[in-house]
Amino acid sequence: MPKPTASIAHIGIAVPDIEGASAFYRDVLGLETKPLDDADGASIQAISLGDSDIEFLQPETDTGPVAKFLQKRGPGIHHICVRVDDLDSTLARCREHGYRLVDEEPRVGAHGHRIAFVHPKSTSGILIELTE
Repeated sequence: MPKPTASIAHIGIAVPDIEGASAFYRDVLGLETKPLDDADGASIQAISLGDSDIEFLQPETDTGPVAKFLQKRGPGIHHICVRVDDLDSTLARCREHGYRLVDEEPRVGAHGHRIAFVHPKSTSGILIELTE
């Protein structure tokens, strides 16, 4: 059986203003933004950095997870998304090793990708998103 591989898919950054947050990457670094998307009560602006993206997450409501994160912690890294070969097998290994899951089963996230989150209390305080 081949060893599973993983890579950084994106880093999600909670921001109060997508336009202001993406300006440096767009105006100074000359990077192109991807079309806006939304998920979990947030607008999402992705910017490609090679094989990985930075995703700016701006709350659309005052009650969603990104809004709560901003209220509690202010702007900053919200989560790290790890691309895995097989999301279902990875979730099974999480359960087998006792990791607390936010999503017991994969769901559809931004850009139509299958995703699932691992609770930060299980991963040294970092919210981990898994995707294929």
